[in-house]
Amino acid sequence: MRATLREAVGQRLSNPKIFFFFLWRPIPAKLAPGFMLIAFHKPFAVLSRFTGDGSPNRTLAEFGFPAGVYPIGRLDADSEGLLLLSDEPDLNARLLQPSRAHPRVYWAQIEGVPSARTLEELSRGVLVQGRMTLPCRTWLLDPPPDLPPRVPPIRFRKTVPDRWIGLELVEGKNRQVRRMTAAAGHATLRLFRAQIGGFQARELAPGQWRLLNRKERALALGRA
Repeated sequence: MRATLREAVGQRLSNPKIFFFFLWRPIPAKLAPGFMLIAFHKPFAVLSRFTGDGSPNRTLAEFGFPAGVYPIGRLDADSEGLLLLSDEPDLNARLLQPSRAHPRVYWAQIEGVPSARTLEELSRGVLVQGRMTLPCRTWLLDPPPDLPPRVPPIRFRKTVPDRWIGLELVEGKNRQVRRMTAAAGHATLRLFRAQIGGFQARELAPGQWRLLNRKERALALGRA
């Protein structure tokens, strides 16, 4: 039988155990204070995990994150850009389920010059590993984005031009953007995640991170 606060206070003298239980019952998870959401500019050749995988790639353990946080989703080691980390247990499900339609924007430097038809094909969905990708938004980035040089730099061929395109996806299968552009006839040379939800962190240099404030958190979570 639940006691109201007034009843619990009134019963303190007659039964202290009731009062003690009332005050110390656990706070529901959805009300628990202190959750962190962190924006990190993941550099090239860094894993989206805190432990190694046997490769020469660095791990998140090298960047001084607070204890208890974990990455929300992932970026492949050879991709760069915005990665979120949090100590909030349910954010992975809230942000990553395609049914949530939570957008992520990628900038891809691709080999060759895509036609309008190619961009439309990518927007409608292409066949990747036996399934059609969900419809997305694609566009040509002109002028190209102003990003810090990649270390090491991408391969460059004088005889093959390259272009930057933007893609806004609501799903994130393994190496999806690279496989999508390959299916459309254009290899991805460099891949950068620029935005999650409505949030960007363009001021962060590669390897830098910071805590998000309440307004930025709302932008990042968006409809999630």
